[in-house]
Amino acid sequence: MEKQDETPQARHPQAKKGRPTPKRSEAEANRRTRVTVPKDRKEASRQARDRMRTEREKQRQALIDGDERHLPARDKGPVRKFARDYVDSRWSLAEFFLPAAVVILVLSIIKVPTLQLLSTLLFLLFFVLVILDFVRLGFGLRKQLGERFAGQNTRGVVAYGIMRTLQMRRLRLPKPQVRRGEKP
Repeated sequence: MEKQDETPQARHPQAKKGRPTPKRSEAEANRRTRVTVPKDRKEASRQARDRMRTEREKQRQALIDGDERHLPARDKGPVRKFARDYVDSRWSLAEFFLPAAVVILVLSIIKVPTLQLLSTLLFLLFFVLVILDFVRLGFGLRKQLGERFAGQNTRGVVAYGIMRTLQMRRLRLPKPQVRRGEKP
């Protein structure tokens, strides 16, 4: 036997709702009094700014905590969460691209021709290795998405995962939820 939840969505269609149906005049009066529109534009824009500020604060906190309910639309859903976990559970050469680029830039500024040549070659080599790393990650992620989320919309998720690898692990938002080496 199945046990039904006692939530309003799961109640029997013939069951009473537990309160009387309001009269039409009462329902119309409730609708009129609930909407509180500010009298002037300044007050309306201030209230809109306050609402946006609280919404942004919720999103920022969700990015730090990993709370799925308040994440921005680009980070929501099980497919995106899987892509984040897939990327965060692996070592990637791409996450070291920005620090390496700074080191290579410093080497290229030094007025020693051999160091400048070496820095250019090092940059090209590192760039090619990062591209190969992207290709490896993209194929692996696409395969896993096809297996786990067959029939679901996975458009843009591989690019989302690749862009996440460019960020250093400690600067990624939403914060990584898995350790390196764990299965996503």
